[in-house]
Amino acid sequence: MPSRRHAIAADLRTRISTGNLRAGERLPSETQLATHYEVSTPTLRNALALLQAEGLIEKVHGKGNFIRPPLRRITYAGGGRTPFDPALQVSIRTTNLRARGHLRALLRVSSNSPLTEFLCITHEGKSPHSLARIYVPRDLAPTAQLGPTPWPQGVAPTSAEIRETVTARLPTPEEATTLRISSTLAVLAITSVATDATGRAVQAALLVLPGNRADAVFTTHPTAEEWETEG
Repeated sequence: MPSRRHAIAADLRTRISTGNLRAGERLPSETQLATHYEVSTPTLRNALALLQAEGLIEKVHGKGNFIRPPLRRITYAGGGRTPFDPALQVSIRTTNLRARGHLRALLRVSSNSPLTEFLCITHEGKSPHSLARIYVPRDLAPTAQLGPTPWPQGVAPTSAEIRETVTARLPTPEEATTLRISSTLAVLAITSVATDATGRAVQAALLVLPGNRADAVFTTHPTAEEWETEG
């Protein structure tokens, strides 16, 4: 038998899926919902937290809980960037900084080497969709301009190799706030490092995609020698 919080979440989930509760609509107050479902306020909040983690509702401080509009799924196909969707808007903030800590290690540069950071946040309407921090050595960094994809033109220099690491983890407080997601919703964190033909690291991209609407798809093209070895 489901717990009370799961039963409440299931009822609200059904009301959302059937259109009884519409996108953008504010839910009754937590006190009113607790009274309606005959549970304590903490139990009601636990039920709402389940729906927040699924991205179905959003809690706006000082205003209440709102039904979130369904968001487009993100398909990450590798290469350090998400596919362009003309329905998405993008904001880009450029910052000059010095290489320290993990950035120094990723780009294999000396401490305090000058870098340029491109903070890219895509939006669907008013809802944040994904974020990426792209780091380029200053001597390679272009002026940030919007190109035919939702990334700065020329940010990805010509590379001979791209190495990517995909990790599922909980968001940092900053990521949860920026993407307006629950701190209990797992994100897909992708670290992509591009190197040129000389082996120099020319770009590091740190992507964060909400786990409830992200898919990672990787396509491999085996060489003839590899086919022969497998055969």
